Amino acid sequence: MTDSSVREFKMPDVGEGLTEAEILKWYVQPGDTVTDGQVVCEVETAKAAVELPIPYDGVVRALHFPEGTTVDVGTSIIAVTVGGAAAGEPEPEPVEEAPAAAEEPKPEGRQPVLVGYGVATSSTRRRPRKSAQGPAQEAPPAAAAIQAEMNGHGPAAPVTRERPLAKPPVRKLAKDLGVDLAVITPTGPDGIITREDVHAAAAPAQAPEPQATPAAPVAPAAPAVPTASVPASASYDTARETRIPVKGVRKATAAAMVGSAFTAPHVTEFVTVDVTRTMKLVEELKQDKEFTGLRVNPLLLIAKALLVAIRRNPDINASWDEAAQEIVVKHYVNLGIAAATPRGLIVPNIKDAHAKTLPQLAESLGELVSTAREGKTSPGAMQGGTVTITNVGVFGVDTGTPILNPGESAILAVGAIKLQPWVHKGKVKPRQVTTLALSFDHRLVDGELGSKVLADVAAILEQPKRLISWA
Repeated sequence: MTDSSVREFKMPDVGEGLTEAEILKWYVQPGDTVTDGQVVCEVETAKAAVELPIPYDGVVRALHFPEGTTVDVGTSIIAVTVGGAAAGEPEPEPVEEAPAAAEEPKPEGRQPVLVGYGVATSSTRRRPRKSAQGPAQEAPPAAAAIQAEMNGHGPAAPVTRERPLAKPPVRKLAKDLGVDLAVITPTGPDGIITREDVHAAAAPAQAPEPQATPAAPVAPAAPAVPTASVPASASYDTARETRIPVKGVRKATAAAMVGSAFTAPHVTEFVTVDVTRTMKLVEELKQDKEFTGLRVNPLLLIAKALLVAIRRNPDINASWDEAAQEIVVKHYVNLGIAAATPRGLIVPNIKDAHAKTLPQLAESLGELVSTAREGKTSPGAMQGGTVTITNVGVFGVDTGTPILNPGESAILAVGAIKLQPWVHKGKVKPRQVTTLALSFDHRLVDGELGSKVLADVAAILEQPKRLISWA
C-alpha cells in the first residue's frame, strides 16, 4: 500500500470566514467502510452544528482527534484508505505506520472538499496531543487507555509517555496550582482531564503545610506552597461556582454583539399599540383553509407588517459599507428571526421574504423555528440577513433595546401582548396592547425614516386591513 492511497479529509470552512470547529460526535471508527457522501461526524462551528460528509469511498484508517476537540479549519481530521489498496487486503499494518496524522499531508494548494475549502497549506497546526513515539493516529479510546495506564503508576516520571489530554485553560489552571497533569486520573470523555480533576488533585497536595515528599521528581508543586493559606476547595468550590467555556454559537454571538455595539451608532424608538384587531385576525386565519397545518400566531402578522413598512420605506433595508464609504440599499428582504436554542441565540433568516404571500411566510416561519429548535440550522440560513425581528414578548418582557446584527440597519423588538386599560372610541376598555422597539443604525437611518417605519408597523397592527391596502 502506498501513501497515495491514503486520503486526508480536512476540517472544511462550513461558513464564511470560520477558523475552527469543535468535533461533537464521530459516526465512524477505524476499520469502518465509508462511501462518498456518507456523514462521518458532527461539528459545531461558531454558527451552528453541522454534519460533515466524506467526499470519497474507502476504509477509515484513523481518527486524528477525539470528540470535544476544537480543530482549526484546514487541519486533517480523518484518514481514509481509498482505491484498490482499500478494497484489497485489509492489513492492520497501515494503521500503525501511517504518518498522516502526525505529519502534515503534502498539500497541493487549496484542496476542494465537499463543504467549502481547506485553508492555505502553511498554517496547519495540531492542538490536542502529541505522541513521543511517533504518529498520533490511534483512535481516542487507545489514547484514553494509555492515559489510564500512566495514572496507575503514581507520580514517578516515565521515560516516554503521551501528553495528557486537557484543554488550554485546564493546563493553565494546573500550572497555576502546581499540579502535574501526568498524575491525574481523567474523568472527562475520552480521557480528557477536566477542571474538577485538577482541583481534586490540588486539594490533597496543598493540605499539608511542609510538603515533605522527597521521592517525587516533579518539582513544580513547590511554588504552589505559598498559596496553601487559601484552601483550594474554598477558592474553587464547584458547588458554589460553575465555569462555562465560551465557544461555538455563544462565542460568535458575543463577538458580533460587541462589534455591532461599538461600530454602529444605535438609536432605539418605542411605540405602544393596541393590537386587539390583529389578535382577532390571528384567530380567524387559524380557521382559514388556506392556513391548514401552518403555524399562525401574532409574529406572522408582525413580520408581514414589517415587510409592508419596508416596501413603503425601502431605505431602511440597507447596510453600511465602511471600506467603500457607501450605503448599500437592498432590493430584497432576508428577514431574520432571533431564536433561542440550547447552543445560544441564533438568527436564521427567511430568504426573499418580501416576495412571499402570507401562507408562504407562515410556512417559512414554521420551518425556521422547528429547524432551530432541533439544532439543525445551516450556516447558510444565518448569512445574508437584511433586517431582524426579536420576539422578547414570549418571555413576558414588555420590550427591550435590541442590538443590531452586524451588516444590518434595523432590528424590531416585539414585547409581550397584554390585556390593559386603553382608551378606545372615547371610553376606557380592556384591550390587547404591546410595545414595539425599533433599533437602527443612525449612520444611514435618520430619525425621520426610523420613525416612519415604526409608525407604519404600528398602524398596520392596529388596523390589520391595511395589510391589504398598503401591500
